[in-house]
Amino acid sequence: MAPTLPVMTIATRTSPLAMAQARMVQAGLARAHGPLDADAAFPILGLVTTGDQITDRALLEAGGKGLFTRELDRAQLDGEAAFAVHSMKDVPTHLPDGLELACVLEREDPSDILLMASGPARLEDLPHGALVGTASLRRQAQALHARPDIEITLLRGNVGTRLQRLADGPIVATFLAKAGLKRLGRPEANGQGLDFAHFLPAPAQGAVGITIRKGDEAARRALEPLNHQETALAIAAERGVLEALDGSCRTPLAAHGTLTGGTLDLTAEVLQPDGKQRWRLQSAQSGITTLIEARQFGLELGRSLRADGGAALEAVLSGTGS
Repeated sequence: MAPTLPVMTIATRTSPLAMAQARMVQAGLARAHGPLDADAAFPILGLVTTGDQITDRALLEAGGKGLFTRELDRAQLDGEAAFAVHSMKDVPTHLPDGLELACVLEREDPSDILLMASGPARLEDLPHGALVGTASLRRQAQALHARPDIEITLLRGNVGTRLQRLADGPIVATFLAKAGLKRLGRPEANGQGLDFAHFLPAPAQGAVGITIRKGDEAARRALEPLNHQETALAIAAERGVLEALDGSCRTPLAAHGTLTGGTLDLTAEVLQPDGKQRWRLQSAQSGITTLIEARQFGLELGRSLRADGGAALEAVLSGTGS
């Protein structure tokens, strides 16, 4: 190992997808600074988070998305790990004091896939009154907005667990992120992603981020070759929307940005949990080159959406809307 690069431990959740993403980061670091023994240079510390242990109720009842990051944050702050690898859609908009987001990998396809026991499906393939399982309030609201005839029930767990529940019935279908299926090498990932017209992704869906302790310059330098600036700018804007709308697991909220030819195109939406009303806004801005500018663009779009929605949208954001 190069003398300037100490052993740096990578903290991650122990779910199959989280471990696959940690291995991606480990391999990328080894390639960038190698040749190295990846396991020796960047050992992986697997942790079971509070969110992983909750399988019988929705996250909004238990405390929100920070439940998937708390134990990883503590491992970093206690000096047990230099890096923590996160699915960025699970990361709160404000990190704990002492930590910062230092790297974002190139984003995978952020779309959702609808799965039935027979495989990938379209929304119109669902029979009338179908029972659909999901733990995502966003997916619930979007599904009901497009198909008010269906019924929603809570379904949590990893990919294998959810697919087994489909096979066992009576749940007819569920939603999964295409990015996760691809990273797991699942054949279902070859299915068609759902149209963004009905299923705009969660902010930062499909993106993997790596946090470090503030002031750890060796860790920051080690991650520089892995950072994908276009993805980082896009998700900074999406998380700006989330911040402006005080979004959490209690809010059916979606946002997606793309950077093309120097122009950042951003769409955001909020829905009533029952899907009966949806507020959506789109904007584009050129010349955004920094994370601060991207976040500000997202904040402005989120505030505009909030203003356009008026009292009805405020009721949803406060948790008093239907």
